[in-house]
Amino acid sequence: MSSTSTRSQPRVSFASLTPNNLGTVRKLNSVLFPIKYSEKFYSDIIQPELEDFCKLVYYNDVPVGTICCRLETIGEETKLYLMTMGVLAPYRSRGLGSQSLQEIITAAAARLKPKITSIYLHVQVSNTDAKKFYEKHGFKEVSVQENYYKKLIPHDAWILERAILSEEKEKSGK
Repeated sequence: MSSTSTRSQPRVSFASLTPNNLGTVRKLNSVLFPIKYSEKFYSDIIQPELEDFCKLVYYNDVPVGTICCRLETIGEETKLYLMTMGVLAPYRSRGLGSQSLQEIITAAAARLKPKITSIYLHVQVSNTDAKKFYEKHGFKEVSVQENYYKKLIPHDAWILERAILSEEKEKSGK
């Protein structure tokens, strides 16, 4: 039997961020994003309360992407802000972004204290592909923030948001 006929499905997995894999996150971010993230960004994403919302994305045990969020509580409402999500170019169009986003949505729906009501993010107004991707996953444009990106042109960003519904928790089996 040839090795090509016994190929297994690619394995996609997620790992919580720790001080031990933070160097990998830094390296991926430097390749994926046109922004240099601060030391505070990196110390914040390894906080225990964010374990379910900040992940390294692995494809067949190779780290190929990251997703990093933070919790924001305004009054009685807690939202999840999606700070960064990216997959290395050779691994795009394999469903990794969709699986990463679903991982975060499921974790947000399962969280009871504090209950997360929505996820939101910024997308540069020139990045129509990213906007379409998020809209395909239930996000809606809620506004445009002018001059959001100080060092990038165009400076403006769409703010996209998606409600977290209790049905998602039931669908995920949690």
